[in-house]
Amino acid sequence: MADSKILTIFVAVMQELFMIRNTLKTKVVGVDISSDRTTVAVVDVRGNIIAKDAFPTATSPNIADYASVLCDHIVTLVEAHGGYESIRSVGVSISSGNFRTGFLSNSPNLPWKGVVPIAAMLQDRIGLAVALGNNAHARALGEHAYGSAHGLKDFILITLGNGMGSCFYSNGVPHLGKDGFAGEIGHTCAVRDGRQCGCGAKGCLEMYTSTRGIILTAREMLEESDEATMLRGIETLTVPAIVFCCEKGDAMAIEVMRRTGEMLGIGLATYASIVNPEAIIFTGSVTHAGDWLFTPAKETFDQHVFHNIRGKTKFLVSALAEDEMDVLGASALAWEIEEYSLFK
Repeated sequence: MADSKILTIFVAVMQELFMIRNTLKTKVVGVDISSDRTTVAVVDVRGNIIAKDAFPTATSPNIADYASVLCDHIVTLVEAHGGYESIRSVGVSISSGNFRTGFLSNSPNLPWKGVVPIAAMLQDRIGLAVALGNNAHARALGEHAYGSAHGLKDFILITLGNGMGSCFYSNGVPHLGKDGFAGEIGHTCAVRDGRQCGCGAKGCLEMYTSTRGIILTAREMLEESDEATMLRGIETLTVPAIVFCCEKGDAMAIEVMRRTGEMLGIGLATYASIVNPEAIIFTGSVTHAGDWLFTPAKETFDQHVFHNIRGKTKFLVSALAEDEMDVLGASALAWEIEEYSLFK
């Protein structure tokens, strides 16, 4: 009789454990919204991308129409790879996104202007919890979970592409600030009354360190000098083209990258002197400039950073695949919020 009771209890416990195991959600959806392309991925708890889809961001200038298209892509991908019952939440990485509010706030690079409650719009349509953050915040989460920042408690992540953004971790957690806008190093003033920035201010650091900034520097140097240079023969200036000229020994191209690195190094020295990071991790297309950018940047950084931390901050380039880092970061955002689903 006692053995029968023990067996009954054991079966009940195993059934309960089976039920718990099968109600745990082991996947999330990561969404990256950039100016040219939106990428959707189903990601498991270990950071494996199970499936991925993409479509042009400029599907509609109307945000409501765009949200409907995005939700259609999410639903299609999810239903083809396990269904809603396996998905815990959705994370969205977007330039000028705010994790605290779930809003897209006055983006200079996207077609939807003003303050837009994208997270709520998506959650209402798909019935799952949605977290939204800016791309630097998402990438920092991704790097901390899966990449070069794994195990670090104090670090800065810098994004260098069409713009310049950042997020910094302090004592193991991202510091977002009171309103969620901490880390906007790209919109600090580098040159008084300098180049016009899309944010409305002048002289922002990103106007000297981003793709646009580097190309503007090259154009200004071409106009200021009649020096012979390979850059004059390039019909459409791009950062890869400038780097190619550097590799061929072109003096003006090398000077373009030196000036860019110098501006970057000064800006980061100020940043690091305030937050004292163990490492600065770089992501984005501009990082492909390699030593042409980072050698002058590190030299200038070491000259200007607070002397007590000089030589103690590592410069690292992200180890994550470039075509995966944003959706992985978005998936990390998804795990940060409380689970909610209409399909339990």
